[in-house]
Amino acid sequence: MTLWFVFALMTVAAIFAVLWPLGRTSRAQDQGSEVAVYKDQLAEIERDLSAGLILAPEAEAARVEISRRLLAAAASEPATAPTSSLKWRRAAAVLAFAGLPLVAVGVYMPLGSPRLQDFPLAQRERGSGMAQSLENLVVQVEQHLEKNPTDGRGWNVLAPVLERLGRFDDAVRAYRNSLTYNGESAERRSDLGEAISAAAGGVVTAEAKAEFERARALNADDPKANYFLGLAAEQDGRKDDAANMWRALLAKAPADAPWRALVQSSLARVGGGGTMPALSDETIAASKDMAEGDRNAMVRGMVDRLATRLKQNGDDVEGWLRLVRAYLVMGERDKAMGASADARQAVAGDTERLRQLNEGLRTLGLGG
Repeated sequence: MTLWFVFALMTVAAIFAVLWPLGRTSRAQDQGSEVAVYKDQLAEIERDLSAGLILAPEAEAARVEISRRLLAAAASEPATAPTSSLKWRRAAAVLAFAGLPLVAVGVYMPLGSPRLQDFPLAQRERGSGMAQSLENLVVQVEQHLEKNPTDGRGWNVLAPVLERLGRFDDAVRAYRNSLTYNGESAERRSDLGEAISAAAGGVVTAEAKAEFERARALNADDPKANYFLGLAAEQDGRKDDAANMWRALLAKAPADAPWRALVQSSLARVGGGGTMPALSDETIAASKDMAEGDRNAMVRGMVDRLATRLKQNGDDVEGWLRLVRAYLVMGERDKAMGASADARQAVAGDTERLRQLNEGLRTLGLGG
């Protein structure tokens, strides 16, 4: 309430400052003008001449000079508007003083809301700026496609935007039209399968799985298709199959693949294929015929050797992440936390390695 009272006082002061001149006469302004000064000087010359204080030639010269200045001043002053009645000006001032707040209240009541919570500027810019402009663009593209439904390029552009906006059913339809008018490709089949899964709340349905299998038939190395087929295996309870798919995907992935961290995180989630975390395909193949106890002992020995090597040479970020992941898979979270701290300390002097390490640890759920 104090803040609103201060605002009210400020408003009254501003209105008073604007309206106060309306209630005053222009006498002081007239008296202070240059024209009035020069007229007074002419009258003073006449008085001095009559009193014998100056001679007639001096009086004439002074009259000429002052008359010249008087004419120049009169020419430079703007023409004054006809003066209105003081009574009417004051009545207008009072009317404005009382009417402005009433008009403001009348406008605010139907449009404003005093109970509306604050909406920060950053959110306003994002919400009303980016989102609104994106929605407008989508509407324009949709209107274009209603008139030109065979525009395959338009469907190709619209589909991922609809998916980003959470309009998954519309995205599915757009991806289907993209396939119809642009032709078959592994990427389009994978995108369609992803949209179908998103519409199902993240579940890889039979329909989505069929699309991913079609994509892999077109391109056996399609990363999205292989990832989601692994996810389908995990959702079916076949964690070992999911781990094998993701491990094979990582083996072929470029080092800078943007989806690499996602696959690594998923692999850690399913336990890397049971009790064999972060092992090469050759080692896994060699261990299949071992007894469970022997295989666990082999894995433990490899993890211990990896930890020893990293203590001697701590620059291997990928090695640290494999070690942390292995501890997590084996249920030894305390050791995983300790290895994370050792890894950060080992690469603390290298900004780029530290960044890579922290990103990898975040994917494993250890912050960073």
